Amino acid sequence: MPTVFTSILLTACLLFSIPVASSRALPPTKPTLETRSTLYMAAFEQYVAGSYVEAKLVNYGVPANVYREALMGYYTLSRRGQVAPSQHTLTIIDFERPSRQKRLWVIDLKKQAVLFHTLVAHGKNTGADLAQAFSNQEGSEKSSLGFYVTGQTYQGKHGLSLKLHGQDPGYNTNAASRSVVVHGADYVSEEFVRQHGRLGRSQGCPALPVSQSSAIIRAIKGGGVLFAHGPNAVRYHSNWLELNSALLAFAQQQGLAGS
Repeated sequence: MPTVFTSILLTACLLFSIPVASSRALPPTKPTLETRSTLYMAAFEQYVAGSYVEAKLVNYGVPANVYREALMGYYTLSRRGQVAPSQHTLTIIDFERPSRQKRLWVIDLKKQAVLFHTLVAHGKNTGADLAQAFSNQEGSEKSSLGFYVTGQTYQGKHGLSLKLHGQDPGYNTNAASRSVVVHGADYVSEEFVRQHGRLGRSQGCPALPVSQSSAIIRAIKGGGVLFAHGPNAVRYHSNWLELNSALLAFAQQQGLAGS
């Protein structure tokens, strides 16, 4: 965003009474940890709000709180070297919504634009229309919550498919061994919803409409971030959402802090 750094500077001046220019200014002092944290928080919240507006996420129904969490995880994963430098997509699934609604968004953070907004299935033991139960266990046939990093593609029984690497111990780290992957499925369609009142269900995979799956997979493969958000009543805790780590990661990527 063209004015973000100007706005951040002005915010800093207002918050900490930093003189912009003065021939009699006092010698600069090193900002305290608390001061830096406050500045990073102001910059991050400004970025979240500004990018939410610029990408028109409200028009697509992206919950603002879910977007904020997804960004926190994205930047923390980036700082840990989990995200490919050339991959700028953030995929969000909101399992708070029923399956009959479009609840998956692919956002290009560099272009500040929504690339895809579509249906996505959950596991058959996760619930009927509403997703209510999640698991990381082999054979559970349930969806798993949390942050994933996208892997490589392969040709499977559902055609072009995408491997997922779960990043949240206890929540989704068995995704690879469970063969939880992104793929297309005939039971994910508006027609299926009209006939059954909900989508069909997978064995835990985030299955997509066949007409869109290949394009989505190609857009997000190879080191992108996918965040599966669950209902508020379902317990979920992630180290990737630790505030100070997320703020420092954001500040470093934006050039506000040293690496």
